[in-house]
Amino acid sequence: MNKKLLRIILTAVLLAGAWLVEHFVALPMWQVLLVYLVPYLVISYDVLGEAIEGVMKGDPFDENFLMSIATIGALLIGFLPGAEPQFIEGVFVMLFFQLGELFEHYAEDKARDSISELMDIRPDVANVERNGVVARVSPEEVKIGETVIVKPGEKIPLDGKVLEGTSSLNTVALTGESMPRDVSAGMDVISGCVNLSGVLKVRVDKPYSESTAAKIIQLVEQAGDNKSHSESFIRRFARVYTPIVVIAALTLAVIPPFFYDSYAPAFGVWLYRALTFLVVSCPCALVISIPLTFFAGIGGASHKGILIKGGNYMDALTKLSTVVFDKTGTLTKGTFEVEAIHPEKLSEQELLHLAAHVERFSTHPIAIALRTAYAKEKDNCSVDNIQETAGQGITATVNGKKVSVGNARLMTALGIEIPVCKRCVSHIGTMVHVAVDGEYAGHIIISDQLKADAVEAIERLKALGVRKTVMLTGDKREVAEHVAEQTKVTEYYAELLPADKVSHVERLIAEKSGNETIAFVGDGINDAPVLARADVGIAMGALGSDAAIEAADVVLMDDKPSKIALAIELSRRTIFIAKENAWFAIGIKVAVLLLATFGMASMGLAVFADVGVMVLAVLNAMRAR
Repeated sequence: MNKKLLRIILTAVLLAGAWLVEHFVALPMWQVLLVYLVPYLVISYDVLGEAIEGVMKGDPFDENFLMSIATIGALLIGFLPGAEPQFIEGVFVMLFFQLGELFEHYAEDKARDSISELMDIRPDVANVERNGVVARVSPEEVKIGETVIVKPGEKIPLDGKVLEGTSSLNTVALTGESMPRDVSAGMDVISGCVNLSGVLKVRVDKPYSESTAAKIIQLVEQAGDNKSHSESFIRRFARVYTPIVVIAALTLAVIPPFFYDSYAPAFGVWLYRALTFLVVSCPCALVISIPLTFFAGIGGASHKGILIKGGNYMDALTKLSTVVFDKTGTLTKGTFEVEAIHPEKLSEQELLHLAAHVERFSTHPIAIALRTAYAKEKDNCSVDNIQETAGQGITATVNGKKVSVGNARLMTALGIEIPVCKRCVSHIGTMVHVAVDGEYAGHIIISDQLKADAVEAIERLKALGVRKTVMLTGDKREVAEHVAEQTKVTEYYAELLPADKVSHVERLIAEKSGNETIAFVGDGINDAPVLARADVGIAMGALGSDAAIEAADVVLMDDKPSKIALAIELSRRTIFIAKENAWFAIGIKVAVLLLATFGMASMGLAVFADVGVMVLAVLNAMRAR
């Protein structure tokens, strides 16, 4: 870019010198041409080279070819009988074309900066602990199961679990969220986050090639491969349009002079018009600004924690009529929490205390929820004689008391009658029953909690014109009904297998009309088939499974369903800007082409219609960032 800028400045100086020579030194016309050829070759050698290369490959019809023909013609037209010399115009056209290219490269660099900032999540080194010694190695060299040490200010090099230490992590490059995330021993961490405070010891769970940072970088780098319908159309349009324009210009130069008394002078006039026609007709603004708009839009979305894998998915997002949600991990957190404690003879704290101790060694999500709710697990209570009954629950002796924790089947097996609970009407979830020394002691209700922005997500989608929101889940009907009532989704279907979800999405696809599209939002490994089947698959990225992220077309890095509406808004804005550029470029070109045909457009106006329009379109495209 710096080299091109230097060439532009040098050409401007040489062009001014050539103009002075032309006006103040009496030279024959061929020598004046030689003087102007110096700045012309300085500014045009790469364009001429591209044009020659295109001709050699049998694909000449591009903007380089059009510019080369038009400018060479402008330099030579003065040698025709009755024609005026156009030396300065010929150099000016190429100079402004290169100036437009400079603006284009600047805009591309700015858009690429959005991606490059995201690429900063790529970790440079990993401090791996081997045989008691810490070695600095490339993240690619670290193996699964090894321990890495992450100091304050360093990026977490690979995905893993914290073994020691507490800290806050800056996740803004991954999620677009500025609020730091606190982590401690036992919690999962993902590569690309910046460690802000304490030293962490992390056990590596994935090789670098499968880490979150590597996958995100790969997704963004590949996003340009999926062209939108608008981009694909513009490319096809340019291939057909350019040869038609060249033929039209030749016709304009050759045919009209036959209707004059003297062919040669008229040919000079019409050749100049044809050359002006060629300059105007370059499809630079369309060919450059439309793909650049999508490139900028994808970069801008990545800054918001939304990875869109290509312009074609932006097209699809703008036409959404139906959004289908998986429940668990998408509208809900996917982690169980204690919602209510209903004791019979004990206090709430004592009931929770006994249940948490019985479940002390279980890895079941319900056991984790109980232990999380009871923060005093290490209270020196004795827990002995632990017996687990598959599919029912666990019995253990806690401080000399026989405590049984499980479902209704365990209570029935123990011959314990469960009393009717009038307080349970307002609570939906899994009921964990507790019995002490053969007597019913109460129950604890565990439920999957609704995400903080789940209701907002549905409301915003409806406000954007999404007519139907559907929730699919393998959970019980009453749980699904409760979530549906809270979120106000249009439809819900419960107790589904993965294959059932695919069937429902296929039914919805069959029911849609015209060019409407359907999105499916999920996070689990069992969502991968339906993510791939939908018009737009949207995965919850930060906590989602690798299979779901691979199958999806859009990845929400912070797991917020409300970001779906933002993705739609960003896509609509990007498409709108692309259409603005298309109509603006075509409108100006058609007007100036008509003027050029009738000799009412100068070469200067032609330069504006080509390069000027391109610069304005490129600057407009950058608004998509």
